[in-house]
Amino acid sequence: MTAQLKCVYTNARSIGNKQEELEAIIQQDGYDLVTITETWWNNLHDWHAVMDGYRLFRKDRPTRRGSGVALHVREQLECTELCLGADEERVESLWVRIKGQAHKGDITVGVYYRPPDQEDEVDEAFYRQLQAASQSQALVLMGDFNHPDISWEDNIAKHSQSRRFLQSIDDNFLMQVVEEPTRKGALLDLVLTNKEGLVEDVKVGGRLGCSDHEMVEFRILRGRSRAISRIKILDLRRANFGLKDLLGGIPGAGALEGRGVQECWSLFKHHLLHTQKRCIPLRKKSSKGGRRPAWLNKELLAELMWKRKVHGMWKEGQATWEEYRNMVKACRDATRKAKAHPELKLARDVKNNKKGFFKYISSKRKARDNVGPLLNEAGVLVTEDADKAELLNAFFASVFSAKAGPPESQALEKKPTERMTFPWSRTTA
Repeated sequence: MTAQLKCVYTNARSIGNKQEELEAIIQQDGYDLVTITETWWNNLHDWHAVMDGYRLFRKDRPTRRGSGVALHVREQLECTELCLGADEERVESLWVRIKGQAHKGDITVGVYYRPPDQEDEVDEAFYRQLQAASQSQALVLMGDFNHPDISWEDNIAKHSQSRRFLQSIDDNFLMQVVEEPTRKGALLDLVLTNKEGLVEDVKVGGRLGCSDHEMVEFRILRGRSRAISRIKILDLRRANFGLKDLLGGIPGAGALEGRGVQECWSLFKHHLLHTQKRCIPLRKKSSKGGRRPAWLNKELLAELMWKRKVHGMWKEGQATWEEYRNMVKACRDATRKAKAHPELKLARDVKNNKKGFFKYISSKRKARDNVGPLLNEAGVLVTEDADKAELLNAFFASVFSAKAGPPESQALEKKPTERMTFPWSRTTA
């Protein structure tokens, strides 16, 4: 069976007031990749940007309204962000490589936003990135390119910038797979690929909130079968709770008397695992993402489905824009209330449920803290992961090496020593 990645792209025109609806749609449809343009994010949105079960790549433009791109990748997919060229800061694009098994079936995924008034110089910087990305065996690029004058059936365009874009597509042997208009009768949002058959089942329809862009859904076919998890875990829901009675048969202190520590532990462990095996069955570990959040209830899912239906009715002339907009507002209010309720409960019960509160806070952190650059004994800055690991290993080995200590009586009388100092210091760069 060929593995597939379920993907969705949208131009959000500000994700700030649509975050809850986006999260509900993603959880409902189970997308592997979610790409967004015009996020309008800055550092004030860090708290709401991250979604459970997904790794976030983002590039904000806080100095320009209506900009910013983001890419959510399911946590189970191994991926790395790519740096393509020295001009990347000027181009609103993100490039991520999703790794396959044994470096086979790797896919480069990109998201790009081109403002309508973008200068030719920035366009050329993007084309250099596109040329570098096209060297990948499998490339999928999506985004809002803002070339409404292009006729994709005839492969012609009126303006010089659009003709230069078509030339770049031909030079890099790319194909455009979206066939329906995505904004007011114009085809602005595109999906490009360099491999025939890589992108299939392209659908245009539905909107995020009141955005004037249609969402684009498609599937990426990977060149290998999806790995089947062989890991088995305890199925506690089907456990036989006679386990407590069986645990009484584990040898007690009397039976362990006179035995060494290791022998006692081995005997206890043997009886415990034997009892566990008898009472708790095993099941295969699921390879799917995290469980659906508690706030995403059936009533809210039904309302989201009705919103999508009303949008289809509006496109066919069976409903007015006012009716659809009112449905969007009602759906947005419902999702916000549903999501705010468990957060309010955590805040109220923080004294009695500190673990749950800080677990939720930790899940909303933008990124995990890694070991920063270190200075070795020679004063040289160490930045590579392998070198930092060697430096830390050498230090801890020197601290915990076996040395003859003072007699026990002297150790009891010894005053507390000063704080241990490291032979290097972390930089703040």
